[in-house]
Amino acid sequence: MAVGGVRVVPASPRASLRVRARELFDREWFLGPVFVTPALLLILLLVAYPFCMALWFSLSNAFIGRPSHWVGLQNFVRLWESDAFRQTFQNAFVFAGAAVALKLVLGISLALLLNQQLWVKRAIRGAVLLPWVIPTALSTLGWLWMFSSLYGVVNWTGIALGLMDPPGPNWLGQKYYAMTAVVTVNVWRGLPFFAITILAGLVSIPRELYEAAEADGAGPVARFWHVTLPLLKPILAIVVLFSTIFTFSDFNIVYVLTRGGPINSTHLFATLSRQIGLESGRIGEGAAISLYLFPVLMFVVWAQLRFVRKQVY
Repeated sequence: MAVGGVRVVPASPRASLRVRARELFDREWFLGPVFVTPALLLILLLVAYPFCMALWFSLSNAFIGRPSHWVGLQNFVRLWESDAFRQTFQNAFVFAGAAVALKLVLGISLALLLNQQLWVKRAIRGAVLLPWVIPTALSTLGWLWMFSSLYGVVNWTGIALGLMDPPGPNWLGQKYYAMTAVVTVNVWRGLPFFAITILAGLVSIPRELYEAAEADGAGPVARFWHVTLPLLKPILAIVVLFSTIFTFSDFNIVYVLTRGGPINSTHLFATLSRQIGLESGRIGEGAAISLYLFPVLMFVVWAQLRFVRKQVY
């Protein structure tokens, strides 16, 4: 085929199809859903479907090996008649409150230390990340050995330093000692998240602000309260929010160390839900226990975000 004396070769069907496909992928209305669909499928399969199943189980008398029937809110009402659940409800707030508060204070302190010009700063930063990198179940097994009342390193060190009377406390077999043990392991596990995130916020604070405050006669404590802390509030709010969610829903540490004992003194929502739902076979009650965590976390998140907005804005 010739046009104006120039021979034009018609495009092959394959080349034409390639051009059309390229034009199609250049359009946002097509490319956006293509990228979003895999993530949406994962959310539906791993979040939405299990949540709907748990909601159905919580409203039924589901039991392993027999058909389930609709019972409404009977499981939720029955839980409040259980001493174990009321103890678990209290344990969750004590555990989360103590652990998050300690991680916040120690995280700020460690971040301030790592922000100093130390010659071993890089080595310390690498060591701080170890609790976060090691798998939770594996590191908790090490703490299980350390808290052993017979040959644990905690009692051995305390007796050697004269801080304890032989043979030392039964850390995992007594009520208050067991809660102290699980809080300690949770703080050890979550401290790197606080320290590294707060350290990133400290590095971003301009040095000119500290120099101006020092020129006005502000000491180290005054510079921290009037320069560092106000600028760190948004970062602290996000860190505390995420840590609160993770701490309330903790499972591995309590399950490996105490399995909720002694006498339900360290049970959390996740561990009690597993014990009743899987070990006892009462799936309906187990699902109801796990769903109690949902409104609790919603209230905690709402309260924290409201507090942050008042402080920041």
